[in-house]
Amino acid sequence: MSNAMNFGTKSFKPRAPDKGAFPLDHFGECKAFKERFMKCLKDNSFDNSKCRLQSKDYLECRMDNQLMAKEPLARLGFKDLMDPPPSQADRDTKP
Repeated sequence: MSNAMNFGTKSFKPRAPDKGAFPLDHFGECKAFKERFMKCLKDNSFDNSKCRLQSKDYLECRMDNQLMAKEPLARLGFKDLMDPPPSQADRDTKP
């Protein structure tokens, strides 16, 4: 009777979660980044504007470990923390 309920097997294909869906970091791949971010928040009376670099690092870790969908950092509000393109950096350092 259980064979009658078998409609075929579908293979599961994992994919990065949609923006806003954050699976738990079961293997602690980004634990150090999270702890640095949380310490920064605590040290700065939970003023997240003072912890943007730690927040960026944490989100980059999550994206690198497929714990969230890849997203350009500029779209996540970190455009000002990104390195300029090499050609722009060269122009800024030359007299």
